[in-house]
Amino acid sequence: MSVPDYMQCAEDHQTLLVVVQPVGIVSEENFFKIYKRISSVSQISVRDSQRVLYIRYRHHYPPENNEWGDFQTHRKVVGLITITDCFSAKDWPQTFEKFHVQKEMYGSTLYDSRLFVFGLQGEVAEQPRTDVAFYPGYEDCGTVEKRIEDFIESLFIVLESKRLDRATDKSGDKIPLLCVPFEKKDFVGLDTDSRHYKKRCQGRMRKHVGDLCLQAGMLQDSLVHYHMSVELLRSVNDFLWLGAALEGLCSASVIYHYPGGTGGKTGARRFQGSSLPAEAANRHRPGAQEVLIDPGALTTNGINPDTSTEIGRAKNCLSPEDIIDKYKEAISYYSKYKNAGVVELEACVKAVRVLAIQKRSMEASEFLQNAVYINLRQLSEEEKIQRYSVLSELYELIGFHRKSAFFKRVAAMQCVAPSISEPGWRACYKLLLETLPGYSLSLDPQDFNKGTHRGWAAVQMRLLHELVYASRRMGNPALSVRHLSFLLQTMLDFLSDQEKKDVTQSLENYTSKCPGTMELITLPDGLTLPPVPFTKLPIVRRVKLLNLPASLRPQKMKSLLGQSMSTKSPFIYSPIIAHHRGEERNRKIDFQWVQGDVCEVQLMVYNPMPFELRVENMGLLTSGVEFESLPAALSLPAESGLYPVTLVGVPQTTGTIAVNGYHTTVFGVFSDCLLDNLPGLKTSGSTVEVIPALPRLQISTSLPRSAHSLQPSSGEEVSTNVSVQLYNGETQHLVVKLENIGMEPLEKLEVTSKILTTKEKLHGDFLSWKLEETLAQFPLQPGKVATFTVSIKVKLDFSCQENLLQDLSDDSISVSGFPLCSPFRQVVRPRVESKPVNPAEGSRPGDLGHVKTLEAILNFKYSGGPGHIEGYYRNLSLGLHVEVEPSVFFTRVSTLPATSTRQCHLLLDVFNSTEHELTVSARSNEELILHAGECQRMAIQVDKFNFESFPESPGEKGQFANSKELEEERQEARGLEINSKLDIHWTIPSLKRTGEASVEGLLSQLVLEHLQLAPLLWDVLVDGQPCDREAAACRVGDPVRLEVRLTNRSPRSVGPFALGVVPFQDHQNGVHTYDLRHAVSFVGSGTFYLDKVRPSGQSACLGALLFLCTGDFFLRIRFHEDSSSKGLPPSWFRLPSVHVRALGAPA
Repeated sequence: MSVPDYMQCAEDHQTLLVVVQPVGIVSEENFFKIYKRISSVSQISVRDSQRVLYIRYRHHYPPENNEWGDFQTHRKVVGLITITDCFSAKDWPQTFEKFHVQKEMYGSTLYDSRLFVFGLQGEVAEQPRTDVAFYPGYEDCGTVEKRIEDFIESLFIVLESKRLDRATDKSGDKIPLLCVPFEKKDFVGLDTDSRHYKKRCQGRMRKHVGDLCLQAGMLQDSLVHYHMSVELLRSVNDFLWLGAALEGLCSASVIYHYPGGTGGKTGARRFQGSSLPAEAANRHRPGAQEVLIDPGALTTNGINPDTSTEIGRAKNCLSPEDIIDKYKEAISYYSKYKNAGVVELEACVKAVRVLAIQKRSMEASEFLQNAVYINLRQLSEEEKIQRYSVLSELYELIGFHRKSAFFKRVAAMQCVAPSISEPGWRACYKLLLETLPGYSLSLDPQDFNKGTHRGWAAVQMRLLHELVYASRRMGNPALSVRHLSFLLQTMLDFLSDQEKKDVTQSLENYTSKCPGTMELITLPDGLTLPPVPFTKLPIVRRVKLLNLPASLRPQKMKSLLGQSMSTKSPFIYSPIIAHHRGEERNRKIDFQWVQGDVCEVQLMVYNPMPFELRVENMGLLTSGVEFESLPAALSLPAESGLYPVTLVGVPQTTGTIAVNGYHTTVFGVFSDCLLDNLPGLKTSGSTVEVIPALPRLQISTSLPRSAHSLQPSSGEEVSTNVSVQLYNGETQHLVVKLENIGMEPLEKLEVTSKILTTKEKLHGDFLSWKLEETLAQFPLQPGKVATFTVSIKVKLDFSCQENLLQDLSDDSISVSGFPLCSPFRQVVRPRVESKPVNPAEGSRPGDLGHVKTLEAILNFKYSGGPGHIEGYYRNLSLGLHVEVEPSVFFTRVSTLPATSTRQCHLLLDVFNSTEHELTVSARSNEELILHAGECQRMAIQVDKFNFESFPESPGEKGQFANSKELEEERQEARGLEINSKLDIHWTIPSLKRTGEASVEGLLSQLVLEHLQLAPLLWDVLVDGQPCDREAAACRVGDPVRLEVRLTNRSPRSVGPFALGVVPFQDHQNGVHTYDLRHAVSFVGSGTFYLDKVRPSGQSACLGALLFLCTGDFFLRIRFHEDSSSKGLPPSWFRLPSVHVRALGAPA
């Protein structure tokens, strides 16, 4: 016997072997269709008995194995079923002859046979025959199963007769010696009359009867016969048959203990009848005793026809532990015989299956290790494959997964051995796939993201390389690419630098013919290979969704409803709210993207390869919103470290978009890498809301861009910065072009400005504009441009603390330190002590004032399109950097009285701090020319101001916290009013630049008092004409009417007053003449009386004078000292001097 049956199990010892074979030419499909139906009848209950008969079918069985039928009866072919096609009666004799030839192959052992003929009809088919069955076709054969049952019953009849015949053999000492084929030559010439020979014959026959009883369904009888056989054969050292008897004993015990079988067959065998003891609960009781044999029960020839006594005393069979011990003993006996290698191997396999059920893996592995080293004849390649595959399955059965995988891989390599003319690469590939679980290897890359690496990486890489090679030899390049990609992705950490280069080069060669995809690959056997995304090429450590640039970020318009729906909680901390907010942060980011705008996601990537990594077609994977990804290509240097990569795309619709991952093409393999599958990834969230489209505004200005980037304290970002250099007081017009570069119309625009914190005091409006003309061009369609003009006016402080001019103290009479006769314009040399040591430095404008800086932000708030309907807008900021150079300074300001009480002279010391010639002009004054670094004094005649007439704002008292602030505000308002009346301008002709010069903030309280109208206004009229501007003319001899009017602007009543008029002449040399009795005469009294005047009231008194000669006369009006004028300030009683020119009478 040279062909082992690796599927043998212990319960096969109770089966009858039936061979089913075709006769002639029968299609494989038809044959196995009938074979399947025949093999479905694997057990039947014997009529009039509780015994069950089991059948084992084979469609191929070597005849040399049949020669071992006496050694173990389950190896004997006792039934033959043949299947043939016959379509005509003339072919029938030849077909029947072939059937007889087939029977002769197993003729010595056959109990019965059957021939199934398909396709033959007519007279021949109608003849009744017991050994032949005719069927019209393979579809019309409903009685096949019934005929098989009848056939099995016929086998049972023969089997039972043989069992009874052997058990009741009365031939005395003539018991034949049963032999295995290789023993026959060894027994030639032996003494057949010796006691030793007789015991050998008895023991072998007793063992043979035990086999027949086991096949006939008499389990307890077989146990008795096996025990007797063991005792007899042990006494004569017949080791081969002793091993067979022990194996039979083990098989019967296994059948008793494990009714479900040990071969893993579907459906448990159910034993019936009295052969199973009632105390089945004790079948697994350890320490069960063997059956006791009474030697006196044996007859002369050793076989007692009545075994009821033995059956009655057989309380139990072998225990589960004893079964294994007996298997070991039997196998040790088999090993003594070289020709019994197949029997020894099959016994090992049976013991392993039993141990697998008992979960005794280590002992099972010893049996398997013994089976590996059993030396059989020279096996064919197919037999080797079968042997290694069975060893693999058995190791898998006992839980030795890696050992199982080892033998499975050996079987796979055997499929493509060099000695095979046509290597079976598909079978090799299939077996290699089956080895993967044993090496802790899965073809799903997701399994390698869970914790530490499992298994031996070196072995796994070797196996993956073999899968790649096998799939290539199969002619399936897509499969090769998938396995090589898997190798590179999962084993990257274990590859050396050289191996990384070799694997990637091989992968590029494969993908040049068949690019790698993300599609499932389904194998013919139904196994699917999941896609392998390259999440490590490159490695992504961080993913961050970027907000839009500051100029494009949408903002929600605040509403009363939104403010009332505040999420603020009255509690300082709430774990519910905190938990909710944490989840929200993980799910959705607190900024928005805009439909139609380019959005960015930043990835921090790392190249683990020792060479430059080229990544092509890298883009985003999103869901929830239609998204146009704009792929990028990048090249990462070798072992680059963390490297930022920005991926962009455009959302086409609105809603909530989730960034699920990214896609790449590396080494020709297209990968979809999901963020959920990236180990060690840091992300602040991957979901963001996309709002409806908004217009995009781009601004350009007439000014150059600034190198200074403004940084507002509020954290806002300024998109554009421009700069301009102006002289103090200069005004510049900034033209801003507003271009709609988006796809939506620009419908709304609001402009605001913000001056950044500055130490400088600004006067007037720094930035001003008119938006009406710009809004008239709205809505601004895409691609259109609108203009917007902003006036930049810089008016900083024009004061200077240094007094560069000499005090004019030549005249004795002065007001506020200035002479009464000071001219309107006077050039005065600078003070000697204030002159710089280096004259060249004194001419530089920076000596009195350095360049000052003003910064402001113009904020454009705009909206339009669908986003405007949803209440969103955008902000665009323009940063303005203004460098202010000093123009002119007012180093000193004072006043002089004028001829009219309602006017005065304002004296200004003006210093040109520029490097250019400069002209200064005021309202109704001629220009004053100042050279670079020159200081001159100018006088401006101004009307006095009625400051009390300024209206007080309703919120003024509440706006200012104290009287000091209120007074400062009023003083600023007075300065503004005075400055508007003065209208001082400067011009630099060489640069064609002009600007204003402001006295705001320069006027002291004393100067303001001089510029303010007194509470009592006195007017003197000569002949009804005011006399405060020029001399009044009259004729000698004509009476001149003199009128004095008083207007009370004070809050209280004043008066009465008495005024005296004193005429005199001024000789312009300091000499005044008061004795004018012969030149001037009063008509009436020379004293004028004014009654009491109420607040806001007026009063007047009249008188007349007569001039007796020609000349220039002056009238001084004096107040009489009385109680009514006491307590009032002297400044309330300033009356203008009266100049009268008396002319001669006309000829």
